[in-house]
Amino acid sequence: MRFVRGITGMLLLVIGIPALLAGGGLWLVTRHADPGGAFAARFETVRTPGHAVVVTDLDRLLRREAPFARGAQTHLRLDARTPDGPAFVGLAPTAEVRRWLESVPYASVRRVALARGPLPVRTDPAVPAAAPTAGAALPPLGLPFWVREGVGTLEWSADDLGGESMSLVVMRPDGRADLSLDLRAELRAGWVGPVAWGLLAAGVLLVACAVLLLLRPPRPREVVFVVEPDQVPVLADRLGVTSLSGLSARDSRSAPPLPAVRQLAPVGSGAAEWPRSATGAEPTRPVTLADLDAPARLPRPPEVALNLAWPPAGAEPTARPVPTD
Repeated sequence: MRFVRGITGMLLLVIGIPALLAGGGLWLVTRHADPGGAFAARFETVRTPGHAVVVTDLDRLLRREAPFARGAQTHLRLDARTPDGPAFVGLAPTAEVRRWLESVPYASVRRVALARGPLPVRTDPAVPAAAPTAGAALPPLGLPFWVREGVGTLEWSADDLGGESMSLVVMRPDGRADLSLDLRAELRAGWVGPVAWGLLAAGVLLVACAVLLLLRPPRPREVVFVVEPDQVPVLADRLGVTSLSGLSARDSRSAPPLPAVRQLAPVGSGAAEWPRSATGAEPTRPVTLADLDAPARLPRPPEVALNLAWPPAGAEPTARPVPTD
């Protein structure tokens, strides 16, 4: 059980500490939001001699530069202005935008880097169109292919970018060339607060459980010795006590009487043998001759008189043979 508690505590720490750090990071991020819960950023001024600034695939740009802006309950807002006033901002399918702007030069946004201060915007320079209508103005207002459009401000959610590829177009309301844009973006993510507090609570709970499992004192373990009766003195000597009777003393008045030592008796017609204990060697019987307290005394043989004279002094009378018929 101690090994299992250690492994479980380490796993809880491995999960709880990253959750605690992630929750703390999100909590620090939420402190930079405005009172309405929005995160705002300003972009560098974008200038192009073309008619428009186009983000060809808005979802791909967000996936590469700001993946947190593509989650559920996320709303984005873009404010755009020109030196002459508010700019037009529209969201439409990429194929429709490319077909509409193929006769005029426009700049394509290649990258928007996340940094401190104004966010840098990298664009591909506008290439003059080869068509005869390259210098003509293209008023964007009221065209049927716009999914969302606005003058000065445009707001959309992550659900609007699902399905086909969408392009974001920023230009003058009258469609004239020589464009200079001041852009400001705003992000509202409703999931940041609940996720931050959920990660903090889960991290604290997991770390607390891990500490309780790892620092819990082990319970004392009982050791039970099972030995033969003749090994009790040896065990008492190993434990450093004079006798094992004091380790588990019982009241003789309440304890039941111990059974008498069982003896093995020979069965059958053979000669009787020395009885021996059923639980071990008889303690009063020596095992070897070296264990005897006195030297062994063997019985003396009977005395016999030996006479080597020949012929014998007196012959014993023998019985006469009995005749047989």
